[in-house]
Amino acid sequence: MRSNRLGKTEVHVTELGFGGGPLGGLYTPLDDETAASALEAAWDGGIRYFDTSPHYGIGHSERRTGDLLRHKPREQFTLSTKVGRLLVPQDPAGRMDESFAVPATHRRVWDFTRDGVLRSVEDSLKRMGVDRIDLLMLHDAEQHFEDALSDGCQALAELRDQQVVGAIGAGMYHPGKLTRLVKEADVDVVMLSGRYTLLDHSALDELLPECTDRGVSVLAASVFNSGLLATHRPLEGTTFDYAPASSSALQRAHRLADVAEAHGVTLPQLAMAFPLRHPAVAGIVVGMRSAAEVRQNIAALRMPIPEQVWDDLRSEGLLDERTASVG
Repeated sequence: MRSNRLGKTEVHVTELGFGGGPLGGLYTPLDDETAASALEAAWDGGIRYFDTSPHYGIGHSERRTGDLLRHKPREQFTLSTKVGRLLVPQDPAGRMDESFAVPATHRRVWDFTRDGVLRSVEDSLKRMGVDRIDLLMLHDAEQHFEDALSDGCQALAELRDQQVVGAIGAGMYHPGKLTRLVKEADVDVVMLSGRYTLLDHSALDELLPECTDRGVSVLAASVFNSGLLATHRPLEGTTFDYAPASSSALQRAHRLADVAEAHGVTLPQLAMAFPLRHPAVAGIVVGMRSAAEVRQNIAALRMPIPEQVWDDLRSEGLLDERTASVG
């Protein structure tokens, strides 16, 4: 699988990265055996970039990711995790976590201070059982942006200068705040969730041009917009950005599928291929919870997409005309 460099660093990622959210029991419980088989399928299929976070399943995703990677040659993979939430042990008292289907053994405490970042890194390394993190990112800092921009970024830069990590950045859904981060902080990469997809081109306004100008790489996450673009045709009850899809979004997805089918490809194949056409995008990160999903996504990524598809999507008014210059 093709790899790309992140910014001006020596860190590389495969064009398809394994997103660790589902490993934490996102939406529904996930057992260790299923998680392990998904990770092994990713490795066998050529994926060498694995992304996780303390937030995902209050540590379950990091632990499961480490269970695979610490037995693989260290120079052969790239590992990223995130900071901003510290995990504090607590008595679950029979409760389940608010965000993931796991027992509430910990609570999350927001912390973008230098000490919080350093503690988070130490905790993550212990959970994963690995010797280093290649890419470290501020996570979901939209509501704590000023603290993250000042203290958090300074702590990340310090870790990069000390060669504790190879690259630094932030993962958020807000392209405007990521644009400000790129302008005001010395970051190597941003992970953008759901804002450069077949259905949302808002990153074209400022973020992607700014990243291109400054040599900052983009990792496109949530390329299926949480479900609407994940199947050949939208399923009943499907979601768009983690909420029920509106009738207009459903209609647009069906129109995209019409064009895809006319060229012998599928909606998920287009959804995965689209962000990678932009020169600033180094890779896409897709959450996967089973070996079958992994193999399906790898096959979709490898499907050749006729260039005419993109022209037809623009002529139908389904793609921003600015995408014509970045293919």
